[in-house]
Amino acid sequence: MRLAVGSDERTHVTDALVEELRRRGHEVILIGPLAGTEDAWPEVGRAVGAAVASGAAEQGIVCCYTGTGVSIAANKVPGVRAALCHDAQTAAGARKWNDANVLALSLRTTTSELAKEILDAWFSTASPPEEQPVIDQVRALDARGG
Repeated sequence: MRLAVGSDERTHVTDALVEELRRRGHEVILIGPLAGTEDAWPEVGRAVGAAVASGAAEQGIVCCYTGTGVSIAANKVPGVRAALCHDAQTAAGARKWNDANVLALSLRTTTSELAKEILDAWFSTASPPEEQPVIDQVRALDARGG
């Protein structure tokens, strides 16, 4: 899977995250400081969201100190459903019930091991067909601008 991955800073957690994604066979598109630029969290969230919304990436992962800022910025891009996940159960729920397409992580609270657990849940969970009517309601919000 092609993934857009961005963070407003490069840390041992982001390095471990990128390494783990590549180990799992994903193609990783780096954004922000992970790609050597000095973008702040609003631009990182927007850029990852834009990559997902345009189809340049199938899904995205965004990181900042709390994970909140990048998730807010990514969610400003129509078609993005970014979810801030602090544990595997939340990640599974975000995929199952919300068909989330951007995973937001906190650099403050996410360890490398926890990130692996969250990734396991994120990539092993899909939104079942019975959730589609609710997902369509969210898409309609994009179409009408809120």
